[in-house]
Amino acid sequence: MDESRIAILALLCLVLFLGGPSPASAQLNRALLAGASSNTASQSAQSDVTHVAPAERDVRYKICREDVLTISFELTPDLNQKVTVQPDGYISLRSAGNIRVEGLTLAGVVEAIKKAYETRLHDPIIDVDLLDFQKPVFTVLGQVGKPGQYDLRYDTTVTQAIALAGGFSESAKTQVFLYRAVSADWAEVRELKLKDILHGKKISEDVHLRPGDMIFVPEKWIANFRKYVPYGIGTGVSPNI
Repeated sequence: MDESRIAILALLCLVLFLGGPSPASAQLNRALLAGASSNTASQSAQSDVTHVAPAERDVRYKICREDVLTISFELTPDLNQKVTVQPDGYISLRSAGNIRVEGLTLAGVVEAIKKAYETRLHDPIIDVDLLDFQKPVFTVLGQVGKPGQYDLRYDTTVTQAIALAGGFSESAKTQVFLYRAVSADWAEVRELKLKDILHGKKISEDVHLRPGDMIFVPEKWIANFRKYVPYGIGTGVSPNI
């Protein structure tokens, strides 16, 4: 670790020990962390390690366990059937055995079924519909009145989702985090500063939710800090020990 980084970390520790989260110290903390991040980034840029960028999320619905599908064969209606996706992700096809469909889109299921019947049917015309499926949901955790999982029944923004979850608690920060899957292996984490939105500013930045999104509302630093400090400190009253 070079001398500049050591000095930055030492000064940051001194500020946290003496001053707590005052506006001035918070601003200094951000500046120090930005400097440390910049230094780290410059060192990372010099390394030969490359990182794969997250892929864009496929917004089409993908088949889940317990989904119910209706399969229609236009030219051979005797093969029409209704199937339920089993806990292992497979469905049982009449005269064609089992195929795995979990994680596929409807178009992918059609192709998988065509392949399953390729020895029996020549270029079949197949239609697959969702009869019953997993309802889209979002989750709100942290400092809200009613944390939990909620149905995403209509177009909902982050602030509306927090309202549905009982609103901010007294100890909540208005800087929240939105976790969103972008692929099977990657998740995007966004920090959203809702204070301006709640005061009628930057309304366009109120993000619209997608199925599976999770919102985390953190606790104010001072609220968390008070858990470990006797009530008498800073109030002119001696703590009872």
